[in-house]
Amino acid sequence: MASIFDLLNSDIGKTLINGASQQLGHDQKTTTTALGAALPLILGAMKNNAKTPEGAEGLLSALGNQKHGGGILDNLSSILGGGGIDDDVLQDGAGILGHVFGGREENVANAVSKSSGLDFGSAMNILKVAAPFVMGYLGKQTRQQGVSNQNDIGSLLGNMLGGESDHQQSMVTRLLDADGDGSIIDDVAGMILGKSGGGLGSLLGGLFK
Repeated sequence: MASIFDLLNSDIGKTLINGASQQLGHDQKTTTTALGAALPLILGAMKNNAKTPEGAEGLLSALGNQKHGGGILDNLSSILGGGGIDDDVLQDGAGILGHVFGGREENVANAVSKSSGLDFGSAMNILKVAAPFVMGYLGKQTRQQGVSNQNDIGSLLGNMLGGESDHQQSMVTRLLDADGDGSIIDDVAGMILGKSGGGLGSLLGGLFK
């Protein structure tokens, strides 16, 4: 199946980029970079959480909610094309982030900010927009593929991450365990931008070709 970067480069992904750019007031390249940072961090945290039976069960339960059935993918133009991003989407995004990152979403927003050049508030808004998008896509895939257990959801998340290295997954874990002093942020930003030898930066770079 397509990785998250393939999805970001699809028609749906371009609609997400265009809409988020317009609504948040940033150019498309900056928004693409921010989303290219946000999406793997969200997925990486989900994969980390799904390593435990309880975490996998919680994620599968959330994905089974009709709200995350994939309808958002069909309505991106209306959600991101009006006078402002739908409040329900932002509230849902904030709830998802709180659950996925366990209260460490400020660390994650700092990482997205560092990698993209966006200010902290804009980076947090990007995360709030990206989270329901990720949940909608995952919800749709779980239904189509009959995903129903811990192994299945782990494989689905791994495929979407494009077979990320253990080092990259470790960076996500360390980010969530960081004490907020910012030391890990540089490492994670470097990973995303391809400065730490990982594959995410090269994949992201392909979006601009």
